[in-house]
Amino acid sequence: MADKENLAFASRLLSRGIDLVSVVQALVVAEYLSFSAAASALGVRQSGVSKRIRLLEENLGVTLFERGARGVRTTLAGESFLMHARCVMLQFDSAIASARQAGRGEQGTLRIGVFTSLAGGFLRDLVLEFRNAHPLVRIDVREGDRRVHISEVRRHSLDVVIATGNAEVIGCDTAELWQERVHVALPQDHPLAERLELHWSDIRDEQFMVSEYPPGPEIHDYVVMRIADYSHYPVIERRGVQQEMLMSMVGMGFGISLVSEGWVALGIPGVVMRPLAEEADVVPFSAIWSPGNDNPVLRRFISAAHVMAGRARRGTSDWASIGSLGPGDEVNATPKAPS
Repeated sequence: MADKENLAFASRLLSRGIDLVSVVQALVVAEYLSFSAAASALGVRQSGVSKRIRLLEENLGVTLFERGARGVRTTLAGESFLMHARCVMLQFDSAIASARQAGRGEQGTLRIGVFTSLAGGFLRDLVLEFRNAHPLVRIDVREGDRRVHISEVRRHSLDVVIATGNAEVIGCDTAELWQERVHVALPQDHPLAERLELHWSDIRDEQFMVSEYPPGPEIHDYVVMRIADYSHYPVIERRGVQQEMLMSMVGMGFGISLVSEGWVALGIPGVVMRPLAEEADVVPFSAIWSPGNDNPVLRRFISAAHVMAGRARRGTSDWASIGSLGPGDEVNATPKAPS
């Protein structure tokens, strides 16, 4: 109710052509109870203050101050007016501070599309550190299909996507941030669960499961691509469940699946995670965003990711060329892998 009253009060001021300078000067006069002291505090002439206050009173149709030989004091009408004026000026000051914070990326909303677990690893640390450093920023994390997410980045309905691979994306900036080794999710009583690491030759005849939802289709393609090296087509069953439920089904013995290293931290009952030993099963994760997105929070997030990565990574971002890339380095696409 108070906000509505103050809004109505401010609207009436504007409709009468009353400027903020006059209101501010009236508030200072009320604070010092002296035109000369108020003028000195404001760094202006006393005659200017007196003239503005007199014009303000004429526009309002009331007397704000009683003048006397010993100074001034506020009238009842003046007290009422100045009480509302203080509230409006405080709200106005708050609006200015809020706008400045938003312009510096200190508050606002960051919309992140993810294609991996937040349970552990680089992405979890990045989101936590950014959230702690920017408590006024709302972080909106969304799961979904990689292609849909990139389309949303181009439309600016998402600010940044974190996905596997480091290939260039048309119309977007990219930056590789970290790498993870692909892991096999096995039932804890599976004969291979005793191994410290696995090879594709160990699991090519296993019953694989993938989700029908992202990142299931991508995991399916990755399994087919990697096992094709053995001239063998894997048995892969698509399940109409999300990734979390799929992991529970692995623990119940329905089959095995692939996950990124970030899933290891979850500690799913009945499930063990074992890394794949081949060098090709170390995959990059990159940030993808639109260079035309003017959200200041996004720039702060990309800068934070850059700092956490510790050095410039392969990519097309405006900071990708800084740091460790030598003249012989190339930007090569890496096959997408499980999230």
